[in-house]
Amino acid sequence: MNHHTNDLYGIMGDPVAHSKSPEIHSLFAQQTAQNIRYELIHVTAESLENAINEFKNKGGKGLNITLPHKTKVINFIDEITERARVAGAANTLILKNNKIYGDNTDGIGLMNDLTNNYKFKITSVKILILGAGGASRGIIQPLLKANPTSITIANRTLSRAEELADHFSSMGKISTFQIDNIPETEKYDLIINATSAETINLNRTFKINNINDTTFCYDLSYGRKLSAFNQFCLKEGASLSINGWGMLIEQAAESFYLWRGIRPTTNEILQKLRQPS
Repeated sequence: MNHHTNDLYGIMGDPVAHSKSPEIHSLFAQQTAQNIRYELIHVTAESLENAINEFKNKGGKGLNITLPHKTKVINFIDEITERARVAGAANTLILKNNKIYGDNTDGIGLMNDLTNNYKFKITSVKILILGAGGASRGIIQPLLKANPTSITIANRTLSRAEELADHFSSMGKISTFQIDNIPETEKYDLIINATSAETINLNRTFKINNINDTTFCYDLSYGRKLSAFNQFCLKEGASLSINGWGMLIEQAAESFYLWRGIRPTTNEILQKLRQPS
């Protein structure tokens, strides 16, 4: 058998050119001495099913699925894990034995970043999540499992927040508010922004007490600069205000582990990618 062939992986999205995944996975592969090739694959929603089958037929071993395909891809999967089913989305496909297995590593990626990289304990904290879309849906189950005091979802359309709260109600009580009606008396220990911040008026959303010097503010999106949300939280005196680089790298590490059975260490890669280029 020829050991020089590199196993093939890739990421499918629309757009996908900006993705950091090829860089992250090649750093993981170097670190763990794994032979892999990782491709960027631009795929529209209409051609998603064909593209996955084509990738499988040419011997691909695994795929990451990014926006806007994480929900739709569930239709093309043979077996789905509990966490992907609950999230209603899959971001990691494992192709083996001519089957497609779907998993979701976003929630565990966030948890690993918070608990390992920042030593933040979720147990007995009050959590506020802004936004009730797919990004929030993927993180609620692992957060609830870690036993916080409370989770509140605030969204522009209250009914969407209520739907999401109902979906997880068997795991614990979640309160909901329209995004500009968060009670001013509430102090939160962890505030997660799962919206694109441009779409909300931060000055209207946050009242005087919501953010204080013990609040950890976390934006799921990532960029070279701190987001508007991150900057706002710092101005309001938050203890820590960070964006989603760590979650990005941790969800990738979990995908890599599912594919290769080896868990890469993330610290130096996180440092490397966080530095503005």
